[in-house]
Amino acid sequence: MTRRTFGALLAAPLIIRAENAKTRGEQAIKECIAALGGNTFLNMQDRLETGLAASFYREKVSGMSPAELHTRYREPPNPIPVSFDGLLERQVFGKKKEDVVLFTPDGGWEVTFRGVRPLPDETVSKHKEAVIANFLYILRMRLNEPGLIIEHHGLDVADNQRVERVDILDDADRSISVYLNADTKLPVMQRYMRFDPFYKEKIEEVTRWSKYRQIGGLTWPLTVVREHDGEMIYQMFSDRFSINNNFDPKLFQLPQGMQMLKKESF
Repeated sequence: MTRRTFGALLAAPLIIRAENAKTRGEQAIKECIAALGGNTFLNMQDRLETGLAASFYREKVSGMSPAELHTRYREPPNPIPVSFDGLLERQVFGKKKEDVVLFTPDGGWEVTFRGVRPLPDETVSKHKEAVIANFLYILRMRLNEPGLIIEHHGLDVADNQRVERVDILDDADRSISVYLNADTKLPVMQRYMRFDPFYKEKIEEVTRWSKYRQIGGLTWPLTVVREHDGEMIYQMFSDRFSINNNFDPKLFQLPQGMQMLKKESF
C-alpha cells in the first residue's frame, strides 16, 4: 500500500461524515420549513406583529412600549448576492403611535413630530447584520444564496428542550448555530458570534423564539428574546399577527414635507 493510498483511506471516513452532516442538515431545514407552514411560509409577502416591546439594560427593563412591526419582503435579484438584505421594516411605538422607525436597504430613519432624523451608521449596520443573520430570514430569503453551507451536528439540549443543532455558514464567514425542537422541528434558539467594529471585539448574539401560534397556515413565534453577550437586551410579546396584508408601499417611505434633522453620532 502506498502512502497516497493510505492517506486516501484515512480521509474517506471524514468525507462520508461531512456528506452525512450536509444531507441531514438539509433534511432538518426542510422539516423546519414544513413546521413553519411550508409554502405559506416561503411565499409570505409581508407580516404585521402587534404587542409590547421591552428593552433592557443590565438585565433590568429600561423601557416598554406598545409596538407594531410591519415587515415586507423584497423580491431578490437573480442570482442572489451574498448577504442580500431583502426587508422593508416599519416599527411603530407608543400608545399614540407617535414614534416611527424605518429601515430600508437605503438606510434607517426615526420619524417623530419633530421631523425625520437619519439613524447613526452604526445602528443601521447592526440592524442589517441582525436581519441577515436571523435564521427565520435565512429560511425565507437566503437558502438559494451561493456558498451557503448547512450541516447537522446531532442532538443537544437548549432551553430545557431536546433539540437538533444545525450550523449555517456563508461566504462572508458567518457561522450561525440554530437549535430546532427535536419533536416539533420549530426553531428554539440561535447563537451567532460576530465581530463588532465599534468595540473591536467578538460579540455573541443569541435569539430565542417561543409561544408559537398558527394563523392562516403560518406558524410563528409570539415571543422573541434577544441577548447580547449573555445579557437580555430586547423582548417582543406579540398578542396578534397577520400575513399578506398588502401594505401600501407608502408605509415604507419617508413622509413628504417633514423637516430633515441632523444625523446624530452613535
